[in-house]
Parts: sequence; structure tokens; C-alpha cells
Amino acid sequence: MAKFFESENGSVEQSAKVLIFGFIICLIFAVYILRLFSLQVIEGAVYRKQSQTISSQVKTIDAQRGEIFDRNASMPMVINTDSFAVDLIPAEIPSGHYDSVTSRLASYLGISKNEIDRKIPQYLRRSYTAVEVRSNIPFSVISNIAENITDLPGVSWRSKPVRNYVETGSISHVVGYVGDITKEEIKVMYNKGYKANAIIGKTGIEKQYDSLLQGVQGRESRTVDVRGHVLSDAPIVEPPQMGKNLVLTIDMRIQELVEKALGERVGAAVVLRPSNGEVLAMVSYPFYDQNLFNDDNASAQYNKLATSPNNPLLNRVVNAAYPPASTFKIIMSTAMLAEKAFSSSKDIECSGRVDYGNRIFHCHQKWGHGKLDMKDALAQSCDVYYWIVGRDYLGVDKISSYAREFGFGESLEIDLPAQQSGFVPTAPWKERRFHQKWLGGDTMNMSIGQGYTLVTPLHIANMVAMVANEGKIYRPHLLKEVRDPATNEVIESVKPQILHESNIDESVWREVQNAMRYTITDGTPAFPLNNKVVQIAGKTGTAEVGSLDHWHSWMACYAPFNAPVEEQVVVVVLVEAVNEWEWWAPYATNIIFQGIFANQTYEEAVNALPANVRDVIRSRKHAQGRAE
Repeated sequence: MAKFFESENGSVEQSAKVLIFGFIICLIFAVYILRLFSLQVIEGAVYRKQSQTISSQVKTIDAQRGEIFDRNASMPMVINTDSFAVDLIPAEIPSGHYDSVTSRLASYLGISKNEIDRKIPQYLRRSYTAVEVRSNIPFSVISNIAENITDLPGVSWRSKPVRNYVETGSISHVVGYVGDITKEEIKVMYNKGYKANAIIGKTGIEKQYDSLLQGVQGRESRTVDVRGHVLSDAPIVEPPQMGKNLVLTIDMRIQELVEKALGERVGAAVVLRPSNGEVLAMVSYPFYDQNLFNDDNASAQYNKLATSPNNPLLNRVVNAAYPPASTFKIIMSTAMLAEKAFSSSKDIECSGRVDYGNRIFHCHQKWGHGKLDMKDALAQSCDVYYWIVGRDYLGVDKISSYAREFGFGESLEIDLPAQQSGFVPTAPWKERRFHQKWLGGDTMNMSIGQGYTLVTPLHIANMVAMVANEGKIYRPHLLKEVRDPATNEVIESVKPQILHESNIDESVWREVQNAMRYTITDGTPAFPLNNKVVQIAGKTGTAEVGSLDHWHSWMACYAPFNAPVEEQVVVVVLVEAVNEWEWWAPYATNIIFQGIFANQTYEEAVNALPANVRDVIRSRKHAQGRAE
């Protein structure tokens, strides 16, 4: 009986174990079935998408950048030229043949094998990722490669448009140029959609409006296996979208006129519409040819230009600051009248010098101008008059305040990627900077545009625009319109924006305008600005640099005088002190006004000027002396 119960208990225990084991097996199968259901039904779409991504090889198709036009929008200044880039997929080269293939490819491309090795280091030589070996390849080279493609496994080519700058010369500083994106730039711009092989604007309009000009890259995808081998010959293509076309405010006829009027003199010139801030011409000399940056030697070209004398890469209109010299007397006259600090009809006698402290301040007219009121003082550019008005009647605080009223010492907010703000000094600044008190002599220097004050030629143009526009300065700008590249439809037009607006009384502006007109008819520039086509109002300036025989030469004007402001243009010319002195700025200004208002070329404008002026222009080379 005992054995029977033992046998029965053992059978029960064994049955229980079988049941437990069966339950575990069922549970495992249930888990597997649930997981399969999840993978195939619930998460199936996600994995199918990942599978498609893994099995697709995608190549980008470069979009053409938008074209750039001058204000007439008839012929582009910047276009795209068809060109090619050569790529190499290292892993498609049979084992042991890398050196022979790359050597052969280098010979076709006219480069050294080392250049290819630098782009494809050892760790990338089993990669199926295409590496760009060289760009800007002509069709003849591609034809040669195609004829020998069986000896070049892994080599392919694609269309890659090259920027072609039809208009070069002085417009280079406005338009700028493009180049390959750098590692530093991609770190900043990656989140904006830029990729490692992107071509981006480096300076000028190309950089300022790069996002508009870029366009949208296309895509070409093919089915590949896990190692990247192509399995399908029918690609799926998403075509690229060309970037937007830009129409600038620049008038190329005026740009060429101004470029020739300045000539091969280190300096700058700008033509501005005071009624809306449009820049009609912007010239800085020396300049450069942007097409130099189209080849693989762009870095060397840049270094050569960057180390050239007088820096051809520098846009002197907006990125170089100078003492305003006697052009600053326009601000002094305005401040004096607005503050009622000194009557414009009251005389100050100029004996040619002012003794102050332990210094003697000499007027440029060493024997003196005699008695002068404001109009004559501006016309003759009498230093003594403005020294006394500035030191005794205005003071540094008011002078600084009015300088800022005209936009000095501030960004002009022009649509370029870099610009100088200039500088307007104050008494507290000098104490912080030099640990010295502001002295009356500092005020006297500031009153004639010398000392610490610094401005760009565009600041001077805005100053003249404020007088012409009777208290308003519009933000200077270079972009006029954005257009659709396919339809030429205007997408966006730039509207004028007020940058500064003064509450100075209208009568003050009228008196300053009349004084500036009198300066041209009866003052120091009366001869070089003799012009029968248009009435000009303006002011000269001569800034002493270093020694007594080196000066920057300024001419700041607007015309036609007494015409509606919508018809007027401002012209500012600066000739740097590095040139041999010939007082060229007023002569260049006269040529520019003649050409603009008579619709003439440089040569026609020179021929149309009065004979005595024309003769001086043709002979003016090394005339020495100082004129205000």
C-alpha cells in the first residue's frame, strides 16, 4: 500500500512538471507572436521606411544661384556658366588598384595625385560615399574621362554651375564673390540647411542675400544593396529650384562713369538718391576680379589680394574711416544756426592764426581771410571762423550731439555684410581712453573735422542727403527688387526706410543749402566745379594726414540745387593721401555730375566741360599744393 501511494505521488509530481514546462513553452510562443505582430503590423511602417532609407543612395543636384542685375534689369551682371565636377567613390576601385586609378585620374584633371590623396585619406578608401575631387571642369576634360571610363572605376561626373561675373571692376565690392563653405562656416550655418559641399557668398551682395540666391538643391535617388552597389538603373529625380534673381539699385552706366572719373587713384566715390536711400554707384579703388575665385586655387588668389598694397579687397566706401575734414563744417553751420549760438550775419575776423594756450593754430590761408560771416566762412573754408564758433559758442557736447544727429558714429545699416560705424568723440570718452581732460584745443580740432572724429564716405553722403532732404536720412540700400527666376515677376520691392529724422527748423536747412550753393559759385571749388548742365551745392575738405604734404581730398555735393529732392543726387568723392597731391576730388565730382545729368560717358562728359576745366583735367597729374 505504501508503495502504491509513493508511485501515485510521483506520477502527480511528474504531471505537474509537464504542465509547468508546457505553460512556459506556450508563454514563450505567445511572446514571440506578440513581438512579430508588433514588428509587422504596429511598427511595420517605421521599419519599412528605414529599410527604404538604407536601400536608397541619394545624390544632391546643385541648384543654380539666382542672377544679379543692375537697376535697369536688362542684362545680368552675374550669371551661371555650365561646368562640371568630378567625383570618386573609393570603395568601387578594385583592391590594389587605388594608386593606378587615382594617378590616371589626376593626369586627366591636370592636378597632382597628392591632391586627390589629401581629399581621400586612408580611412575613407573603403567608403561608398562620393568625394568631389575637382570642380569647374570643362566639357573637353569630361569627354576625355568618358572615353577612358573603363580604366577609371569609381569615377563619375555631374553638372555644377560656376558663378560668372560678367561685370567686374569696381562693382566687385558691391556684388562680392562666392566660395566653398568652410568647416567653421558649416558649424554656424548647418541648422540653416547648408551642407558640407555648399557654395556660399563670401562678401558683398552674394553674402548679404545668400539665402535668396541659394535656391533649393534637387535629389537623385537609386536603389542600392547594403554595400552601396546600385541595383536599379531608373533614378527618382527631384529637380532643383533656381535661386531668386536680385535687381540692385546700382546703375551700371553711372557706376562706369564714376569708376573712370576716380581713375587709378586710391580712394572711393558714392552716388546716392537722398529721397529714398538708393545707391546708384559705389566705387572703391583698387578693386579686383571676382572670377579669380572660381578655380581650385581660390585660397592662393585670396592671400595674394589680401597682402597686396592698398588692399584691393577693402570697400573704402563703407569699411574705411577717415577724418571728415572741412566737410564737417556743414554740421558746424547747421548746429550754430539751430542752436542760435552765433548769428550767421555776424563777422569773425580771420588773421590767419589763433593763439590758444601754448599753441598757434594756423588757418589754411596763412595770411588770413579778413572779416567773414557764415556764408563766406563756409565758402572759403575758414578754419579760424569755425575754431572760434566751436570753442566759444558751441562746445564739444553740442558738436558731438549734432554729429550724431547726422548719423556719424553709428551703423548706416546698408545691406552689406560689413561696415564701419565711424567715431564721434566726447569729453568723457577722452578721459576714459587717455586719462586726460578734454581741452579747448580738442574742440577746435573737432570743429574743422580733424582730431578723433572718423567717418566713411557713405557717412558723408548721408550728411549731404540730410541737408538736401531738409532733415531726413533714408537708410542707404543696394537691393531694389527680388524677382522670380522663371516668370521675372517681382516678388518683393524694397521700400524706403527713414534712418534719421531731425526736428531742426526748415529755415535752418534752407540757409545751409544756400551757403553750400554759394560755396560752389563763389568759394574755393568754383573753378573745378564749373558746370553749365546742372547747379551744384556742396563742400570741399582736405584732411591732413601725418605730415604737411599729405592730405585726403574730399568733395561732397548734391544737385540739382533748388530742384525737388526726388530729382536730386548726392555725390561724394574721396582721394586718399597715398596718392600724389593733385586736388582731384572736385574735378572727378564735376565729371560725374556732367555725365549723370547730360547722360554722357566719361569721355563725353570731359569733352563737354568748359575748355579751361577740361584742359586742367587732361593735364592734371602731379600738381602740388593745398586747396580748400
